Amino acid sequence: MNTELIRKYNVPGPRYTSYPTVPYWGEKGISIEDWESTLISAFLESQGEGISLYIHLPFCESLCTFCGCHKKITKRHEVEDPYIKTVLKEWKLYTDFLPTVPKIKEIHLGGGTPTFFSTENLKLLIEGILSRAELAEQYEFSFEGHPNNTTKEHLLTLYDLGFRRVSYGVQDYDPKVQFAINRIQPFENVKRVHEWSKKIGYNSVNHDLVFGLPHQNLKGIEHTINKTNELKPDRIAFYSYAHVPWMKGNGQRGFDEADLPKNDEKRALYELGKQMFYDQDYVEIGMDHFALKSDSLYKAMQNGSLHRNFMGYTAGATKVMIGLGMSAISDSWYSFAQNEKSLKDYEKRVERMEVPIFRGHLLSNTDLMIRQHILDLMCRFETEFSGSDSHFIQVKSRLTDLIRDELVEISGRKIKITEAGIPFVRNVCMAFDERLHQNKPQKKLFSQTV
Repeated sequence: MNTELIRKYNVPGPRYTSYPTVPYWGEKGISIEDWESTLISAFLESQGEGISLYIHLPFCESLCTFCGCHKKITKRHEVEDPYIKTVLKEWKLYTDFLPTVPKIKEIHLGGGTPTFFSTENLKLLIEGILSRAELAEQYEFSFEGHPNNTTKEHLLTLYDLGFRRVSYGVQDYDPKVQFAINRIQPFENVKRVHEWSKKIGYNSVNHDLVFGLPHQNLKGIEHTINKTNELKPDRIAFYSYAHVPWMKGNGQRGFDEADLPKNDEKRALYELGKQMFYDQDYVEIGMDHFALKSDSLYKAMQNGSLHRNFMGYTAGATKVMIGLGMSAISDSWYSFAQNEKSLKDYEKRVERMEVPIFRGHLLSNTDLMIRQHILDLMCRFETEFSGSDSHFIQVKSRLTDLIRDELVEISGRKIKITEAGIPFVRNVCMAFDERLHQNKPQKKLFSQTV
């Protein structure tokens, strides 16, 4: 990697799991009426493809100091039952106003720690969801598992309920790094749950790794990836650590910032990891993801169906994604809506028979156009203009340096990210981001892009 380019382009920028990004959602938010109206419109337009459900299960027994997710730290498992009941009540609120029985294409259990919950409660949750829905022909259910507390019973129960994908949060195998991020889990724990998963019949096992964590170095990353390659997961998410300690409610204060690898040092960790994945026949998918050619994520990239939303990269697009649970975000393509972040507020709203959203955004026609461009760049590394000449001219002007540095190519009205430009995909997307350019942040909002 060209270290001068890293220093030049390593600036704060969004990760573009949505457009507009959350800090740029309209100040007026979204009314319940507008949210339900756009959701119904998108639902009717996409009845053939089905919908996605993201279910946020927020509880963790301990705080990982690298985590920026919305979670609730507790060892009291009596919180499980009332939370499951509230999520099912929220689901009923949706199914009561949707015009027909929803057809589910995708369910993802995220967190927090979904395997904090007992198998009995997870079974109650999924059976309760499915009792008010139908299944699409080719549905995909997935969940996030903690290697330390995922039991064989968890895996068997969820498999019997239709789950075939599981993702394990590994992060790093260096004991010094694990201590700094308060995530102590030996390789043996990961190996055990990985092998159980494959033996039971899960057809896609993902390992989450993170580069840029405190005390990481090339030797440690090499060790972590060698251990990962011993197990040969179907997918690997190799995320850049997003250091955002200013965000309310996260735990990123458990180490000294001087311990974090910076700029070209951090990027060297990724480049080493990428080469080691290539050597094991993994293919880079979008941003920060790798998959074997036998995995559905690779096949989706090949056939053009790769999609990106608040759940990350998925193998198939759905226009409707309903988020259930505290802080979950929903997407009707035409609008976004986020649930109450506080557990108490979320539960109170549902008990009052209200859809528990507290903020959102109704997309304008310009938003929708830019959203599609950014989605194309994130999933296919190219996009093509068919509309406004003025926007194309603006974007082209903002890309001048990236074109000069051979990170982007323009042919006619098509904009393509070069092989060398892939690490800078977020910077390319920023050139399209009208809201970011119209209102540059006056305080820290985003992590570094590279």
